Amino acid sequence: MKFGRFQLQSRTFFGLVEGEQVAELEGSPFTSYKPTTTLHALSALKTLIPCEPRNFYCAGLNYGAHIEWAARRKGVAPKYPEKADVGYRSPNALCATDEAIVIPADASDMVQFEGELVAVVGKTAKGLTEANALSCILGYTLGNDVSERNWQKADRTLWRAKNCDTWKPMGPFIVTGLDPMNLDVEIRIDGKRVAGYNTSKMLFSAQRYIAEITKYMTLHPGDVIWLGTDDATEPNLAHGQVCEIVQKDIGVLRNPVVREGA
Repeated sequence: MKFGRFQLQSRTFFGLVEGEQVAELEGSPFTSYKPTTTLHALSALKTLIPCEPRNFYCAGLNYGAHIEWAARRKGVAPKYPEKADVGYRSPNALCATDEAIVIPADASDMVQFEGELVAVVGKTAKGLTEANALSCILGYTLGNDVSERNWQKADRTLWRAKNCDTWKPMGPFIVTGLDPMNLDVEIRIDGKRVAGYNTSKMLFSAQRYIAEITKYMTLHPGDVIWLGTDDATEPNLAHGQVCEIVQKDIGVLRNPVVREGA
């Protein structure tokens, strides 16, 4: 199934997406729901972020080719993580498909995309193992972990390097029944493929991350776990471009890029 969250005038609701049509739901996929007979053309609706997470978790470095690319740029030997490190991002940075990624005027030109698979939690979970970790997952969506590399090096934390308003596009939909360890993710700028990878290349699986998180913390419905990016994250994002994160089952997360003052 493909769930979306939509706005029509002043109303917000969840819907089931079938092709270019949306069947409005009564309730929520995070609690209970039933389809209604109310149908909408997808083009007539504003697509919102597919959930509003209470907690926003993210994988640390989780793909070898990305680590190796970053090491080559720095002129150092690649250093691979020994464990599944978990980080956080700010829910305030989330924005929906078709909304603009806004680059602050004082950011450098080193603003880059990171296209990621995102696991969306569907039920409360604690103390899971890798064997049953996916039992708490409703489905998967896409994310773009926009990052300013100079700030990433200069600041003690990642507060602005990764958490500026609009720097976490997520969507467009949540799709159930996918294998998180065998999906092709592609990144395009202005319609041209610039990077891509298969999620089978993760150093630590989605299951490993979920088991690690729930060892210490409770996952709640609507929480999200961003699972990292692979490949190079160049070219830099620039004013006037459109960046797309693409996965054939989930769809296209599409965002124009705007620099303040440009």
